[in-house]
Amino acid sequence: MVTHKTSARSELTDEQIDRVFHALATATRRDILRRTIEREQSVSTLAAEYDMSFAAVQKHVAVLEAAELIVKRADGRERLVRADPAMIARARALLSRYEDLWRTRIDRLDALLAEPDDHT
Repeated sequence: MVTHKTSARSELTDEQIDRVFHALATATRRDILRRTIEREQSVSTLAAEYDMSFAAVQKHVAVLEAAELIVKRADGRERLVRADPAMIARARALLSRYEDLWRTRIDRLDALLAEPDDHT
């Protein structure tokens, strides 16, 4: 396992990155995240939208919660779920850094290919 120390509080640890990518690896969890970005919802309300058991939806919610992409709170007997915009922003910043790295590599390749060929 590779571990790196983070240089800023806003950067994610390797473990957090693994949990985020794992959480976003299934369409159901991405949909739950999308729905909880739009508004806070109960786990029961979320579960009613899927062709799976309540327990299966709870497990998906638990994966998202472990990745810190959502926050769950009790409201009486209900468990309400909402997206955590701060963690979503941190994940987006990580992806933006990856994009910047690729853009830099492509720019270097474009520059190399644009150089005149002196071997002809």
